[in-house]
Amino acid sequence: MTTFGIEEEFFFLTPEQMLPADMAEDVYGRLSEDPTWAPVVHREFLASQIEHASAVFTDLGDAAEGLLGFRREIDADAGRHGVSVASIGTTPDAQAFPTIADVDRYHRVVRDMAGVIADHQMCGLHVHVGIPSREHGVAAMNAVRPWLPLLTAMSGNSPLWRGHDTGYESWRTVQLRRWTTAGCPPRFADAADYDRRIHQLVGVGGVTDVALIAWNVRLSEHAPTIEFRMSDAQLTTDDTLLVTALCRALVLRAIDDVERDGLAAAARVRPVRPVRPAGEPDLDVPPELLSAAMVHSAHTGLSGTAFDPVSGCLVPAVDLVHRLERHLAEPLERMGDREIVHELIERLLRDGTGAARQVAAWRRNGIAGLRRLYASTITAPSITRPTTAMGGGRGPAPDVERLAGGIR
Repeated sequence: MTTFGIEEEFFFLTPEQMLPADMAEDVYGRLSEDPTWAPVVHREFLASQIEHASAVFTDLGDAAEGLLGFRREIDADAGRHGVSVASIGTTPDAQAFPTIADVDRYHRVVRDMAGVIADHQMCGLHVHVGIPSREHGVAAMNAVRPWLPLLTAMSGNSPLWRGHDTGYESWRTVQLRRWTTAGCPPRFADAADYDRRIHQLVGVGGVTDVALIAWNVRLSEHAPTIEFRMSDAQLTTDDTLLVTALCRALVLRAIDDVERDGLAAAARVRPVRPVRPAGEPDLDVPPELLSAAMVHSAHTGLSGTAFDPVSGCLVPAVDLVHRLERHLAEPLERMGDREIVHELIERLLRDGTGAARQVAAWRRNGIAGLRRLYASTITAPSITRPTTAMGGGRGPAPDVERLAGGIR
């Protein structure tokens, strides 16, 4: 079974205004002394944030137990401190400049990026999927690139910023474009090409090391994984698991193609064509088109159109979600995820993205509506079921530490 790991970031918020609450260090201090949570809890960039870098899983049900265990823990801590906690891409309101966690590396980033940091008050979801080798990882990166706009449309959860509805489902996606390396990566010939090009970026525009290369998908430098970074932090555990299952299935589909056709064929650059044969996505989508498609998806989410990797055109986003589900049917079935993913997709299309749910709550009852939404979603139960007797993932795993990403 192909392994995966999940990094979830959370905001602590003042209950009255839903402003960032700088109390993460207190929570981190307690959890880092608890042997259950010490291996998986991490400081994040802001003093109002905390991160869960999960254990390594093979099963969605086991992952749900691990994610929910951590969410319950920080929700209880938030209650003891009289604040709220939420898994959202941006906060409904924000101070003029955030309080940075007291970590030397973070302060160096502030010096390098200057005014960009004022608006860098956001939380993401990062999904790691195990790969056989970096060569396979680069081939998988090339294959998943065309689907990143749709995944962004499905996972938008940052519509509110500084007291206003931005009109975007993922304002975080727009804000991240200010960073030196952000958005969809280019296509690479092989692992050597990837390594050469990322190291050329070091030292340019605040990229002090390869960990600050913030592409929507990249290879991990610490674990044998490919890391997806396009998604906002998700309201519920099941929202997170849907993104995770789709990421894993995309990588599996790509590796299947590599095993069938060989690495050389996977790397071969072909001319861009309007329509590829047999309903297969075009792997040579130009980076400028993907960049535009990402902003398009960040704006409209699932309510409008999204970029179709097969036709190269905009099509109804809901139709494209169903096409992706069909495209991934075999790897989803192999991992035992097909039924649960179908159910989660139907729920997403029925209830809307996290962004849609936030905006609806905001319009109905302002801050009070958001407070209720965040409280009801942070520990909402999962429809998945663990396969292990102990529920899986509640304690440390030997390589958990290496899954940690973010600004490190």
